[in-house]
Amino acid sequence: MAWAALLLALCLAGGGGAAEEPETQATGRGGVAAKSHPRAHGLPPAHEPLPGAGPQSLEIKILGLKAPVESHGLDKLGGVELPPYERANAVAWYKDGPTPGSLGPSVIVGHVDTEKAPAVFAGLSVLKRGAKIHVTRADGIVAEFTVEDITVVPNEPFDADKVYGPLDTDRAELRLITCGGEYDRKKHLYSANIVVTSYLTGAAPAKRPPQKPQPQQPQEPAQQPGTGAPATPAAPVTPTPAGPGGDEADENDADVEEE
Repeated sequence: MAWAALLLALCLAGGGGAAEEPETQATGRGGVAAKSHPRAHGLPPAHEPLPGAGPQSLEIKILGLKAPVESHGLDKLGGVELPPYERANAVAWYKDGPTPGSLGPSVIVGHVDTEKAPAVFAGLSVLKRGAKIHVTRADGIVAEFTVEDITVVPNEPFDADKVYGPLDTDRAELRLITCGGEYDRKKHLYSANIVVTSYLTGAAPAKRPPQKPQPQQPQEPAQQPGTGAPATPAAPVTPTPAGPGGDEADENDADVEEE
C-alpha cells in the first residue's frame, strides 16, 4: 500500500487554529512512534485478531466522543477522503486497509476543527497511554483498543510507512489521525499530524437497547353460544406469577337453564 499518499489531504485545509500537542510523546527516529512492548509497560496483552467486518461507530468514553464511521477511499489528490465539513463530527475509515479488529493497522481519520468550531477529533491530543477506544462493527462485535502511543509527526520530513505500518506484525492495531502542530492561516495548512496508536485488547457482543413493551390490543367481545348476546369481557392480562402453593381458578362452566 502507498502509505505516503494517505496523509496528503489530511491537514491541507480547514480549521481555525492550532491543535494542541500531547504533553508527552513516545517517539522514535524522525518523530515516529517507537516500537514498544505492552506487557513491559503495564498494558494488557493483545487480543487475537478478529475476522474482517466494517466499522459502524467509534467511541472514546474519556473524551465523551461517539461518532459514526464512514467508509472512504482516496480522493483525487491521493489522500484519504475525509467527511465533508457539514459532517465534521463523523470520522472516516480507510476502506482499502484492514478493518478495525482484523490483523494489521486500521486507519481512521477525522477533522480537528472547522472554521467555526472544534470537530470530532479536537480532544485527541489529550489521550493518555492505557485509554480505551471502542469500535462497533457490522458483525455486532465491539472491538476494544488500548492506546499505546500518542505522537506528533511533522509533515516534513515524514516517513509514512513508519506511521501507518504495524508496530507488531501479529496483532490488530488502530490508528486515529488528525491535524496538529501550528496552523498557517495563509496557507490553510497544519504543520504536523497527531497519531494515536492503539491495539486490540478485547471483543464483546454489542449491547442491545431494551425493547419497549408492546401495548395490548383490546379484545373483541365473544358471543355466548346459542344466545346472540356478548359474553362478559375478560379481565386484563397481568404478568403476575402465581406464588408457591397458590390455588388455581375453578374452570367449571356455568350451567345454562332450559326453559
